[in-house]
Order: sequence, then structure tokens, then C-alpha cells
Amino acid sequence: MDLQLRPGSPQDAHACGAICFAAFTAIAEQHNFPPDWPSPEVTTAFMSAFLARPDIYSVVAVVDGRIVGSNFLTEEDTIAGVGPVTVDPAVQDASIGRRMMEDILQRAERRRMVGIRLVQTTYNRRSLALYSKLGFDVRELLVTMQGSCAPVELPGRTVRAGTEDDVAACDALCAQVHGHDRTAEVRYSVEQGTALVVEREGRLTGYATSVGFFGHAVGESNDDLKALIGSAPAFPGPGFLLPARNGELLRWCLNHGLRIVQPMTLMSRGLYNEPSAVFLPSIVY
Repeated sequence: MDLQLRPGSPQDAHACGAICFAAFTAIAEQHNFPPDWPSPEVTTAFMSAFLARPDIYSVVAVVDGRIVGSNFLTEEDTIAGVGPVTVDPAVQDASIGRRMMEDILQRAERRRMVGIRLVQTTYNRRSLALYSKLGFDVRELLVTMQGSCAPVELPGRTVRAGTEDDVAACDALCAQVHGHDRTAEVRYSVEQGTALVVEREGRLTGYATSVGFFGHAVGESNDDLKALIGSAPAFPGPGFLLPARNGELLRWCLNHGLRIVQPMTLMSRGLYNEPSAVFLPSIVY
């Protein structure tokens, strides 16, 4: 197999989107789980957005002139996020995924990224084995939550749209909880109009870039996250990710009409601080 790796471009979106849909659908169906993506059109739109962003490094795998896989490194902040990594099901078991992961890790080393994270589908034992071999450690068992949650208001807490003036306070809270900020991601969510913040007694005590698959949230307490979840109009994508060991918040979600869709695993390589308060990771980390 004449495998070549090259940087991705917006012109690759259609091929990469079709492979992304096929790869995730195939592994989900093998394990009797619902697919992450509803259609190839959705994954193509997602790939178009990722391939067009200058703060996301992309690598495309090509065999005999045909695209057979892709991978991404979100490198806008202190910690880098990996994925999604997808390989055409027709050419699985040819080390294509490993080669793309090695390329991503080399990129992170050249960029001197102090830490790298990814979220892996727990039932995919092959990817778990690969990432473990490449130096990633399991940090959290996650559950994807989805459903219809009636609006919920928490006494003493106010949820509103995030603004540019909130970025510094969000950064400070993220650094307090995780030991690093996510400035670029927070600012991007403000620009896109998806950011939410929760306040108590006039002080910011939690935020979410969005309550969904590609958004993360941080709070001083579970009530802050409950307020954010209860204020979200919907949970984009397959749902939002919740650390399963946060039993109080998990039970609250289940009691408010949400359901568990699938298990996932947060993994890290390099810098990782045990969170000092509550959080919801994104699919990137």
C-alpha cells in the first residue's frame, strides 16, 4: 500500500465527510449503538468547517490518489485536542490510523504543546488500544446525554448569553478548575453566539461554550452546571458529555428527562491536572 500523508484543504471536505460518516456508522452498528452522525451531509459540513480553520491542523491519508482517512489537531489553546480520526472501513487494519496519529503527535511536539487530549468511543477497543500504545492515559469515563429537558431555573442563579466582557472571568474559572485556560475556544463561542454564563450574586460562577457535543462547560458547583443545562434550548450533535463519576449531576439529568446514549472515554498525554470542581468536556476534550 502506497500511503501518503498531506495537509488537508477545504477541497477535501466531501471525501473526508463521507469517510467520517461511514467509519463512525460502521463501528456503532457493530456494537448496536446509534450512529453519531445523521447523514454524510452533516459530516461534510463539519469537515468543511474544520478544514477551513487556521487554528486546526489537519492531515489527510491518501492511497493510490484516493483519500482514505483524516485526522485533526485543535491547537488554538494551551492544551491541544485530537480528532476526529477516521479511516475508510474498506482499508481498516492497515495502520493508517496509527500513521495519522503519529503525524498529529509530531505536530504537537513541534508546536511544543504541553498537553494533548482526546475523547474516545469506549466500545471501540481498537482505538483504546492504539491511543494507550501512543502514550495516552484514561482520565474519565464519560456518558453522552441527550433528550428533551424542560427549562429549569436554579434559585439565586441567572443564565445569560456570554459576551466578550466575560472572557477573562471564564478564563480565570477554567484555570482555577483545570489549571489552564481555553481563551480562544471561549472567544470563538462568543463570536458564534453559543456561549452561556451563569451568575450568582453578580459573580460569574460557570460558563458553557455550548451544551453539546462540541462545547465544554465549567462550574464552581453542580448547581451551576444544572442551570446551564436547564437553560440550553437543545443539545447539538449526539448530546453533551458528562463525567460518569459525578453521580449527583448524572442522576439530576436522568430525573429531568435525559437519557444516556453511549459511553465515552477522556484520555490525555502530557500535562493533566485533576479538576478541582465540576465540568463537562467537549468531544475534542
